[in-house]
Amino acid sequence: MCRRLELLPTTCLERAKELRALFASLIQKPDQSITGQPKKTDKLRLNGDEPLKWRESFDKLLSSQNGLCLFRDFLVSEFSEENLDFYLACEDYRATKTSKLSDKAKNIYDEFICSDAPREVNIDHVTKTITKDSIEQPSQSCFDMAQAKIYALMEKDSYPRFLKTATYLQPIRKAKTG
Repeated sequence: MCRRLELLPTTCLERAKELRALFASLIQKPDQSITGQPKKTDKLRLNGDEPLKWRESFDKLLSSQNGLCLFRDFLVSEFSEENLDFYLACEDYRATKTSKLSDKAKNIYDEFICSDAPREVNIDHVTKTITKDSIEQPSQSCFDMAQAKIYALMEKDSYPRFLKTATYLQPIRKAKTG
């Protein structure tokens, strides 16, 4: 690895980071292939009004396994699935036994928050610093601020766009005609 990365223009480093995250997501998610092979979402069986409930609130979308699957597929298409993965990792972390908090907190921080994280989420410097400080003495709530920021980002940005996509609208049309 090059010892003088800091001499490269910032745009080169940012692009390299994006490519690394993209390749990591492709390696970790073989079911979401770019080769045209079927994805899990191609086989979903939705009951009639389930997709209609997702429009009511972002929480209803997240609480539905089918909704979560379709929303993840949408985020993959936008190269932002790390937001949902981070949110879900935080939910899982909250249910972790106290004896395992330290290791799990470090893994989440290293994967999603630190500045060279392979799947870095977009949070401000203050939130990063507070989160870094809080994992020194891990508790179930040490990711709460970062998770809330990512939740708000998805709810205000990705979720409204998702509701306008064919991925979402097609099951709605089927429910109305079927």
